[in-house]
Amino acid sequence: MIDRDDIRAAVSAGILDEAQAVSLTALADSRQGARTDLAPGDEPFELFKGFNEIFIVIGLLILAGGWISVTAFSAASRITNPQQGAITYGLSAALIIWALSEYFIRRRRMVAPAICLSVLFAGNAALAFSLYFTEPFMVAQNNFDSLPLPFILSTIVVFLYWFRFRVPFAMAMIAVGVFATAILIAAVDQGSPQSISELFLFSAGGPFAWITLLVGVAVFAVAMMFDMSDPHRVTRRSANGFWLHVVAAPALVNTVALSLLAEGSSGAYLMLSGFLLCFAAVAIIIDRRSFLIAAIGYIVALAGSVFDGEGAAMTVLILGIVLLLLGAYWEKIRARLLRLLPGFIPLDRLPPSV
Repeated sequence: MIDRDDIRAAVSAGILDEAQAVSLTALADSRQGARTDLAPGDEPFELFKGFNEIFIVIGLLILAGGWISVTAFSAASRITNPQQGAITYGLSAALIIWALSEYFIRRRRMVAPAICLSVLFAGNAALAFSLYFTEPFMVAQNNFDSLPLPFILSTIVVFLYWFRFRVPFAMAMIAVGVFATAILIAAVDQGSPQSISELFLFSAGGPFAWITLLVGVAVFAVAMMFDMSDPHRVTRRSANGFWLHVVAAPALVNTVALSLLAEGSSGAYLMLSGFLLCFAAVAIIIDRRSFLIAAIGYIVALAGSVFDGEGAAMTVLILGIVLLLLGAYWEKIRARLLRLLPGFIPLDRLPPSV
């Protein structure tokens, strides 16, 4: 094992220069935590490194609650213009969160506080821009003309936050911000959707299902760019890809699966089964179990729609067995699938099979 003293000795001996030593140390730090004892072929996932991070997150949440309460009372007594309050308290909260991020993320490299601070920063940006630009009376009358701009600005600001601190979870919030902005722009142009299902059903006739599908494909493409730039999954680029897959998978599965389930025909059910099998194959090939989780609920829904009683129960039982087998033999199944792929697929940029 090479430790930091060995790296310092290598710099002193002229084997490494300072820049190389810093890069090597940063790489070693990125592999700490959940990746240190990770089994070969397993998918890295890390929400916190220790209970001290949970302790800090609780403190951050209490601080945020106290800050909101204090500023609310202060605003009620001193500020009569909502736009002035949005600028004053939105900017001050952003500066506080940014300063805390400099310490807990860039200096301490904590995982759970990084997620918490990124959520607080995004929420503060969305609230501040909404208070400044949104027209409440227009929104109350289902006129959303004033909503896209706050979401666009909030997404841009969160991107700047990610660019500075490289918090992988912030990448998921950027993707959600892009999706929300696209839906709002479509709602302004075409009218708001009458129900949540219109966001996913092609049969609804509006543009929302197509927007959901296209945003899902785009997010999946960006996730694959991160994944293929770090096939061994030792840097934060892989973590960025993980969170983008978490956003992309429901957008892709929801749109196709709900549209096929809504048809209610045996042909649609057969197409849905084939789609879910292809979806599972893609998840195995790119080695993302998180990408597969989104399809599981629809397999259960499909069983409940096609079968009744004992048939549905048996399908769910078989699904549980299949998932356990996938978990136990994921790498062996993946190795066989990779051998079946055509030669033009860049296997060297996918995680190696064990």
